[in-house]
Amino acid sequence: MDVKVGSGAFAGSLESAQALAESLVTVAGDAGLRTVAWLTDMNQVLGHDVGNALEVHEAVDFLVGRRREARLHAVTSALAREMLVLGGRAADHAEAAGPVERALESGAAAERFARMIAELGGPADFMERPAEHLAAAPVVRAVAPERAGVVAGMDCRAVGLVVTGLGGNRAKESDVIDPAVGLSEVAPVGADVGPERPLAIVHARDEAGFEAAQRALRAAVRVGDEAPEERPAVAGRIE
Repeated sequence: MDVKVGSGAFAGSLESAQALAESLVTVAGDAGLRTVAWLTDMNQVLGHDVGNALEVHEAVDFLVGRRREARLHAVTSALAREMLVLGGRAADHAEAAGPVERALESGAAAERFARMIAELGGPADFMERPAEHLAAAPVVRAVAPERAGVVAGMDCRAVGLVVTGLGGNRAKESDVIDPAVGLSEVAPVGADVGPERPLAIVHARDEAGFEAAQRALRAAVRVGDEAPEERPAVAGRIE
């Protein structure tokens, strides 16, 4: 299990995340299912992009090796290694690390994902031409910070609500999700931002959506003069 902790998570503090993880692991264990929980940081966006089609495109880029954001790689690798250990395919995480990286570097993971898509009725050439099969928003514009500086922190839940405001999530049950909208190239905590490096690129349905997203994003990201201490993407493991 991946139990998130931070401003974008159900559990805001490490202590509450640990308690939640321990409860989940205990209940699963009592039911006869060996379970391990990883505590992973959600005080900033994981990866570069937020939004349905944008995140799928990033997943494809990750699998084929075009780009692999370091924190996303750390969390993905930890969960994949754990599954190999729990499935009896590796004795421990050190032994599991090799197969996980080989699956990525050899293209085996990308090939398996392509087969999954095809078996579910998706296009056979999805991995080669994802942009042709994913929805795209008509308004794509960068959001510059109100002043140059360093991303000192972000309210990750508020960033998620930017996407909700664009129509990428449901605010109420009857809402229809727009898969095209979202944020790409989100500046991570510690990144320099200014005229040449925006906070993110907004993918919106119209200009009004962009303007609202721009205001909300600037409010969600704190720009300062110094980078904060880096948080590890993986904060702990509970079994």
